[in-house]
Amino acid sequence: MSPVDIPPAELRWRFSRSSGPGGQHVNTSDSRVELSWSVIDSLAVSDEQRARLLARLGSRLRAGVLTVSASEERSQLRNREIATRRLTALVDAALAPDGPPRRATKATRGAHRRRLAAKQLRSRTKQQRRRPPAE
Repeated sequence: MSPVDIPPAELRWRFSRSSGPGGQHVNTSDSRVELSWSVIDSLAVSDEQRARLLARLGSRLRAGVLTVSASEERSQLRNREIATRRLTALVDAALAPDGPPRRATKATRGAHRRRLAAKQLRSRTKQQRRRPPAE
């Protein structure tokens, strides 16, 4: 169950011809689906949820509108279902609580030595590939 129930009136659908092969069916049906939802104008989310969505989905938003598309299937109905699932998954992931904070750790002495030894070995290998100095 999604933490946000977006009313269908807030969703905007666009349909266009899907790219790629499709035989006789391809030039007659608009099976590609674009589903858009305005996060800024939505009444389905609280102010805290809106702020969280805007912060976490900032790179995906255009003027506060989240858009997903689907064109994998030849059927517009199936592409609509896929687009709806994608939008739901994005919103759910953005509203999910943060995980536990990372605990800082330090590399062991052995790991540190192995890393430096590997760097020295790599350096020696590259030095041997160099052209000898001209005398």
